[in-house]
Amino acid sequence: MGQTLSEQILGQKAGRPVQPGDLVVVEPDVAMGHDSLSPGIIKVMQEQLGTSRVHNPAQVVLVLDHVAPASTVGVADNQNLVRRFAQEQGIRLFEVGRGICHQVLVEERIARPGMVVVGSDSHSTSYGAVGAFGTGMGSTDVALVWATGKTWLRVPETLRVITHGRFRPGVDAKDLALKLGRELTIGGATYMAIEYHGLAWLPLPGRQTLSSMAIELGAKAGIFPPMGAAAADWDVPDYLFVDPQATYAQTITIHLDELEPQVAVPHAVDDVVDLGAVAGTKVDVIFLGTCTNGRYEDMRTAADILKGRQLAPGVRMIVSPASRQELQRAIADDTLNTLLEAGVTLTTPGCGPCMGRHQGTLGEGDICLSTGNRNFKGRMGHPSSQIYLASPSVAAATAVTGHITDPRDL
Repeated sequence: MGQTLSEQILGQKAGRPVQPGDLVVVEPDVAMGHDSLSPGIIKVMQEQLGTSRVHNPAQVVLVLDHVAPASTVGVADNQNLVRRFAQEQGIRLFEVGRGICHQVLVEERIARPGMVVVGSDSHSTSYGAVGAFGTGMGSTDVALVWATGKTWLRVPETLRVITHGRFRPGVDAKDLALKLGRELTIGGATYMAIEYHGLAWLPLPGRQTLSSMAIELGAKAGIFPPMGAAAADWDVPDYLFVDPQATYAQTITIHLDELEPQVAVPHAVDDVVDLGAVAGTKVDVIFLGTCTNGRYEDMRTAADILKGRQLAPGVRMIVSPASRQELQRAIADDTLNTLLEAGVTLTTPGCGPCMGRHQGTLGEGDICLSTGNRNFKGRMGHPSSQIYLASPSVAAATAVTGHITDPRDL
């Protein structure tokens, strides 16, 4: 019987062949927690589960990234609690400024092909970019993994995305992610695994964008077959491959050479239109960053458009690098300098203003064009603010004109 990538991974971990709908108990390779939720996870583990120590310190990874550096005394105290916990338990901890958890775990090769990686963040689907089964969990579920080393999962059905062609200039993986939201809606892949086919040529950053946004379709995981140049230097298990006999619950086909720049309009990720439908909309803030689009390639794309130009009067642009490593790459050439010369504000590597808790919170009536992954009401600040989602090239072009702009027009 043929198997999808998720079925192969979960079957390997369960020690038996599996099919969609099966319940399996597995031992995740990695259980990640970040600064915003880890204090609560620790409390559940110690007070509700009655366990003072994690089952396997090598399994747990902690990252301080969501509100980093701390914005208030309360946040600082919680982060110190996480630091003490990591030191006492012998757990790996990545400090403030190292970067977003999802980027860091890939850079450090903690998340690898064939692994099961769970995290206290919904965008843990991002690990599918390297061929892992990555999924987010609630705090209680993560606490159970920390305490016992195990969790249970329902083997998901798989939705296959088949792509043909290549992106045209001014269009990239973010546009494909938004197009999938437009086609499938926010619940179109609920508790399914999404497999992306026809993209063996796509570099790792684009894969991370798509896998990260799989959760915006309701997916349990978003997985790329570990093949092509992006997977060439990863150790891929022999059992993990695209099985021609695999059964898919649904298949959707996208022709990339017909894809236009896409924009998600307030206040829903799946309320997506061709850019032309909202071109000319005035904006106040541009945000380039997040686990979806905060990598060097995204900063470089923006720098190429902003080179020799200035931000439009009255527009502020915030850039939050996904990690220190990505920031260092931007420093090594003229990328960062070009952005700063254009008038961009740079923040500490991390999640930045994505959640609206610091480093650029939106005020009353602010209109923001973000390269992030969510545009829910009040997501980045005041409930009356509005968030449009788009690609880095659209973000940079919009920063130049002050209104939503097709980068191809520049």
